[in-house]
Amino acid sequence: MKKWQDRLSKARSKYQPELNLMVEREEIYRGTHKIDKVHGKNQKAQDAVVARNVVAEIIEAEVSSDIPTPKVTPRHEEDEQLAKTIEDYIRNELDRLPFERLNDQDERTTPTHGGDLFLVEWDNTKRTHTTRGALSVTLLHPKQFIPQPGVYNIPEMDYFFIQLAQSKEYIKKKYGKDVSAEDEEQPDARGFEQSVVDDLVTENIGYFRNSDGGIGRVAWCNDVLLEYMEDYQARRIKTCSKCGADMQGDTCPYCGSKNGEQKTVKDFARTDENGIPMTKMVEDISLDEQGNPTVTQHEENDMIPYYKPDVYPVVLRRNVSVVGKLLGSSDVDMVRDQQMLVNKLDSAISQKLLGGGSVITLPKGKQIRRTDENFKVFEIDSPEEKAMVDVLTLQPDISRDMAFEDSTYTAMRNLIGITDSFQGRKDSTATSGTAKQFAAAQTAGRLESRKVMKNAAYADLFEVMFKFLLAYSDEPRPMVYKDTNGTQMYGTFNKMDFLKVDEAGEPYWNDEFLFSVDQTAPLAGNRENLWQEARMNLENGCFGDPADMQSLLTFWTIMEGLHYPLASEVKQQLSERLEQQQQMMAQQQAMMQQSMPTEISDPTQAVNLDDMPSYQEGGGSLGMSGM
Repeated sequence: MKKWQDRLSKARSKYQPELNLMVEREEIYRGTHKIDKVHGKNQKAQDAVVARNVVAEIIEAEVSSDIPTPKVTPRHEEDEQLAKTIEDYIRNELDRLPFERLNDQDERTTPTHGGDLFLVEWDNTKRTHTTRGALSVTLLHPKQFIPQPGVYNIPEMDYFFIQLAQSKEYIKKKYGKDVSAEDEEQPDARGFEQSVVDDLVTENIGYFRNSDGGIGRVAWCNDVLLEYMEDYQARRIKTCSKCGADMQGDTCPYCGSKNGEQKTVKDFARTDENGIPMTKMVEDISLDEQGNPTVTQHEENDMIPYYKPDVYPVVLRRNVSVVGKLLGSSDVDMVRDQQMLVNKLDSAISQKLLGGGSVITLPKGKQIRRTDENFKVFEIDSPEEKAMVDVLTLQPDISRDMAFEDSTYTAMRNLIGITDSFQGRKDSTATSGTAKQFAAAQTAGRLESRKVMKNAAYADLFEVMFKFLLAYSDEPRPMVYKDTNGTQMYGTFNKMDFLKVDEAGEPYWNDEFLFSVDQTAPLAGNRENLWQEARMNLENGCFGDPADMQSLLTFWTIMEGLHYPLASEVKQQLSERLEQQQQMMAQQQAMMQQSMPTEISDPTQAVNLDDMPSYQEGGGSLGMSGM
């Protein structure tokens, strides 16, 4: 316990400068009014009266709602169907899990702080009538992650820590430990500038590599040790402390005891179609009294080793890679100085404008009666005094301030690679729709590295999700997918399909797959352009004759895949009409075959085709000239 507390304390102290930067970045993103003090002066800088939040404007322009989809490539040709099964099931998981909300938060956290993290877990509490457990993917803020000092790649770390805010009731339910007397150690685990809450505590979780290369896990709260597992990804079963039977719940089904203990298991028995354990013959070699080897055989259960992921459950997404840093480059850090300058300029402009106004000149000793009436009374003694009454407008010159602020704003956008076309603003340099698309594409090219890093993170995430499924999904899992015709199909993900046997007869799990991201999937986000392109392909005959029923069916199948309104109904009607046409053609062919003679009974009645005249078209008979 003391060892891991000291490790966390040292790691956090080394990481503290980065944590302090996160607080400042969050303030700037939310719209701070702070202004840096002028260099060389001891006076304290005052807050800006008004500040334009350009940082948030730029980061919001980078937000993408596209969620990458998996692309799995097998290393062996015979595993093509397995790779397709992995792709389809992970797509189902992306729909089941709240990835829309996770992506929305991730798209803002990553450019702000330079990175974000996904935590993959197997939740045994998620159960259905036929399955036990399910994948769980949550988002970790980078301030909740404390890395091993000096190591900047998570898979290469010996250990790292996660700090989460949990309720005391949650800790008691999960670990069976009473922490009602404990205080919240790190309120910042819930966010920025948080105060201590009585019902919450900080759950400190450490992940580490054990001596065998596996993953270990330790958890504690203040001075209360919650859990320590040297190999936490190994399979465990809860056995009754009294009779030794397996416990599926909190109570032993045989003796009724509620006392159980976790026991690590390495393999399980192979079963046949009826669930009966399969057996195999095992040879034992021993030496007799004369030293001669003797072979005996006996029967035992055919055992299969459990799959163990042996990968850290945390996946890091970087914004832009930086050498010597865990997180990537922060967009807030890149434009911080310009944001401070904009705050100063906005404050100066507002003070100038508010300081201006109108001045009334009057003869000395004269006053205007101040009433609420529309007409003011001003008594004069001579026409000369009337000429002395005037109004002077004091208008400050802010043109140079505005020009400087515009140049600063342009410099901020140029640093990140944002243009007017990319923001949907008026772009004087792009005079046509094509030019605007080209300008946006050029900007997207500058932002391509951010997209590449996002795709790389999701590829790693998909691999971890697959390995957790291979390790813990004991029952077949239902899934939905679409075939090549766009028809919705139903199948199952069964981890037993990935079980192989080597040449020596030993079983092993096939996890030799390459994970990446389907680059064509984001194109479906711009559906209107895809609808238009599909119509153009139909008109140009890319699907065949545009008037042919099969071409129309292909077109509406594509439109259904692009989620065009009522495309499914139109496709169904076309399918029914095509089926009716095919049935009518089949009936006509059958009638023609029945009306034609199948054989000639009298050979003398045979017709010699060479003696028959050649009938041309238009004569009302069969055109035989082409035969």
